[in-house]
Amino acid sequence: MSKKRFQQWKRPTFDEQNMTPWNWMCQHHDQLVLGEDVDIGAFTYINAKYGVTLEKHVQIGSHCSLYSLSTIDDKQGPILIKEYACISTHSTVMPGVTIGKNAMIGAHSFVNKDIPDNAVAFGVPVKIIKK
Repeated sequence: MSKKRFQQWKRPTFDEQNMTPWNWMCQHHDQLVLGEDVDIGAFTYINAKYGVTLEKHVQIGSHCSLYSLSTIDDKQGPILIKEYACISTHSTVMPGVTIGKNAMIGAHSFVNKDIPDNAVAFGVPVKIIKK
């Protein structure tokens, strides 16, 4: 039997600056849906205005950004990151993107398109390296 990653995982609380005790922040956290055992690294920023769903066991590295709203190109849309997906440190996920189950996103990636299940992808912009 595998050992559970978090022995006492609990949902985050947010202070008046939208920060969690683990030093990541989420604006519009009422639109953030977290599955069980989600791990979000310190200094990550989430804008969930149009919805962000992180299914169970998703891992988000430190210093990542997830934008359901982009004021630079005026795009908006929900983000869905499916179970067991991993987003490596310093990566950015743009509005309307779905990242598939068990997908792996390499560090410093700019994810502006959907990534299928079990894929490995990285780059600026992101490219699917393995399906």
